[in-house]
Amino acid sequence: MSAIYLLRKISTKTPSRFHRSLFFSTFSKESKPDSSRTNSIRHLSIQRFFPSSIYRFPQSKILPNRKFSTSVETNSSDKRIHVQSGVILERIHKNEEEETVSKVNVETERVVREESEAEKEAWRILENAVVRYCGSPVGTVAANDPGDKMPLNYDQVFIRDFVPSALAFLLKGEGDIVRNFLLHTLQLQSWEKTVDCYSPGQGLMPASFKVRTVALDENTTEEVLDPDFGESAIGRVAPVDSGLWWIILLRAYGKITGDFSLQERIDVQTGIKLIMNLCLADGFDMFPTLLVTDGSCMIDRRMGIHGHPLEIQSLFYSALRCSREMLSVNDSSKNLVRAINNRLSALSFHIREYYWVDIKKINEIYRYKTEEYSTDATNKFNIYPEQIPPWLMDWIPEQGGYLLGNLQPAHMDFRFFTLGNFWSIVSSLATPKQNEAILNLIEAKWDDIIGNMPLKICYPALEYDDWRIITGSDPKNTPWSYHNSGSWPTLLWQFTLACMKMGRPELAEKALAVAEKRLLADRWPEYYDTRSGKFIGKQSRLYQTWTVAGFLTSKLLLANPEMASLLFWEEDYELLDICACGLRKSDRKKCSRVAAKTQILVR
Repeated sequence: MSAIYLLRKISTKTPSRFHRSLFFSTFSKESKPDSSRTNSIRHLSIQRFFPSSIYRFPQSKILPNRKFSTSVETNSSDKRIHVQSGVILERIHKNEEEETVSKVNVETERVVREESEAEKEAWRILENAVVRYCGSPVGTVAANDPGDKMPLNYDQVFIRDFVPSALAFLLKGEGDIVRNFLLHTLQLQSWEKTVDCYSPGQGLMPASFKVRTVALDENTTEEVLDPDFGESAIGRVAPVDSGLWWIILLRAYGKITGDFSLQERIDVQTGIKLIMNLCLADGFDMFPTLLVTDGSCMIDRRMGIHGHPLEIQSLFYSALRCSREMLSVNDSSKNLVRAINNRLSALSFHIREYYWVDIKKINEIYRYKTEEYSTDATNKFNIYPEQIPPWLMDWIPEQGGYLLGNLQPAHMDFRFFTLGNFWSIVSSLATPKQNEAILNLIEAKWDDIIGNMPLKICYPALEYDDWRIITGSDPKNTPWSYHNSGSWPTLLWQFTLACMKMGRPELAEKALAVAEKRLLADRWPEYYDTRSGKFIGKQSRLYQTWTVAGFLTSKLLLANPEMASLLFWEEDYELLDICACGLRKSDRKKCSRVAAKTQILVR
């Protein structure tokens, strides 16, 4: 018995009870031949409204100046559902001959799930980590270890570190801290940024900021925000991922709270445009991927990821999709929106076609011919088969696969990078078939990637000469430690989101159970060392905030699958047909998308 939805007006007169609001976003306009998707509704967004005594979101959830579609379609051409503003849904169980209406009971009390001791302690730590500016919460410190006498920059608010904290607060119903964070970091975007008399482009977001108290005179002090754009960071590397995370969090705030007024503000729209213009600026590169230096993302030390690392590409793709959703289309933005659409199409094809590796692809690379000078060469990047590492031959499972860590001329980085693969699933950068294969690989190689503490930041570690040459003999990134294949519990929430999108929450629950056994007793370390993640990292900070927040967010996502559905993207079929190269069938040069059409289409 299939289920579709009709609409009923919502009443909010009883504040002591919660109401549920379901609304639709973009649906596929064409029916696809895949029978498994027939009659399915894409992009169903579900949102709950809870009592104001517990959940403090704005009461006006549908803004008068925001335009919603008045109709949505299923993939089946004979079904249309009409949507009105300010209404909620009723479920209709459709039989072959008749329809019966079963109303959703919007007055059902919220089921309270009993929290474990680890969760209670985690919330206490997270709340103690909150930073206030002029009396308002604006973020959380990176770590809050009372025994740490030299916090370095761990007492600052990092944009990437705050994302799991923000999601935990949003899922709990506390949106003020996230709104304040987004607006204050937006203000920092316009600050002057200079390193040795050189200023980077407009739109760069800071890596972190700190609230400082400065004296105005003998009797007066003032709080100020002191940002770090990379001029104080180790290696002086600009945080490329900060702006991408900011855009992703801005969308999540709107989706979860229903407060779209924030993203519609002129200053916020301008901030999105500045970040996108910075990312989409023309350069010398021949590829749609972003070219970055080593250390420009979560892996912020020298680890051989300069070039086109997967982590940056997956976050870039996610930020592009967020921006396309949130930007108001007008004369001043239409060219940017067009550029975003073109880059989305080119980037998805590039990653799916050239970054993917499985048994079949490895065998293909193994037989590559080199030095091909041709517009239709098979080995487009001149990859030498000898680059295939010996460990990979026996490691990759028959039914699994993953996206490469990096790709540039004559170089493939075959390491498995966790965050990049997870966000490729979450954002639908990879195809549904590739998404399934990535989770199959993690399940098959559980001991390597999960082990005694989830999750490896990358696999395997750089050892011996590779470690000395690539890391520069970095004493913090020794083999199986820190960014060199250390285990990072904060990655749990991203793993959970990827598993829930693919309908495999049991994998996330299993990993979460492994972590919960140790995190409380180990005092919430930043990372773990050794091949299996058995020991607390040798330089790991304790009471690391994003370890705590990643654990809590995973718990909340698993308990609220409808909320998780607001944070990921489904396949965008229109992107598969967009091509901006301008090549025709009669041209001397052929479009690569035409030749690889079967590779980029979903199952």
